[in-house]
Amino acid sequence: MDKTASGWMNGFLGMLIFSGSLPATRVAVAAFDPVFLTVARAGIAGLLGLALLLVFRQKRPERGDLISLAVVAFGVVVGFPLLTALALKHITAAHSVVFVALLPLSTAIFGVLRGGERPRPAFWLFSGFGALLVAGFALVRGTGASPVGDLLMFAAIIVCGLGYAEGGRLSRKLGGWQVISWALVLSLPVMAPLALATMPSTWADVGQSAWMGLAYVSLFSMLIGFVFWYRGLAQGGIAAVGQLQLLQPFFGLVLAATLLHEPVGWPMVAVATAVVLCVVGAKRFARPSNAVLSR
Repeated sequence: MDKTASGWMNGFLGMLIFSGSLPATRVAVAAFDPVFLTVARAGIAGLLGLALLLVFRQKRPERGDLISLAVVAFGVVVGFPLLTALALKHITAAHSVVFVALLPLSTAIFGVLRGGERPRPAFWLFSGFGALLVAGFALVRGTGASPVGDLLMFAAIIVCGLGYAEGGRLSRKLGGWQVISWALVLSLPVMAPLALATMPSTWADVGQSAWMGLAYVSLFSMLIGFVFWYRGLAQGGIAAVGQLQLLQPFFGLVLAATLLHEPVGWPMVAVATAVVLCVVGAKRFARPSNAVLSR
């Protein structure tokens, strides 16, 4: 399997894992405060990342890499988890997953700014049309909508796209799992004390489903998913592989409907179907001119 095909495969596995993030967060915030959930998931994943780095004896990043790792931490360790947790206090998981269709465009823009990629003009046509579909859906405000929740989700998509692009760029040098592990370790001195300071006064009201949600976002959303995702971005190109996020609403809607019994109306399905058609066109024109093979 060549690097490009491997990149798409790794990216697909990462996307599949991320599909459960918003439904799991929705379950967890029913019992946990959004701030505690954010710092707890980062703290747990940070300890696991530190263990991986020590077991495999990875050398420390160079000083010049620390700023990039801080950007990754800001985008995907703190920004996206916190903003989505706050948003899911106002909207349903089914409504929130449609916003994920904006991630490819956000990631591609930052891939150009930070990764030096140059997709062809037709790529922006397809990606932009998909983004307009999602923006129109948000303005119409379908099932489970809230202006506050929508704004928080838009902000989450922006910072997540930045974290994805920066991590994908840095993964060409450090490796995929190393990037997310170092970003988690970098944030650990802040996240661990905050988790202790914001922990619930009692655990009696925390049900099994909330614990399962916390476990999922800590292990899979915060660490394991990024092992595949960052490697996929590094191998196949940030803008190109990033288009796989357009498929995530389908999986997220299925999970929201089957596990959380949330209503999924036909407008959500229609928008999800339309943006998936956009990925077919965007993929054809997303190949960057300077694709770099990762380790």
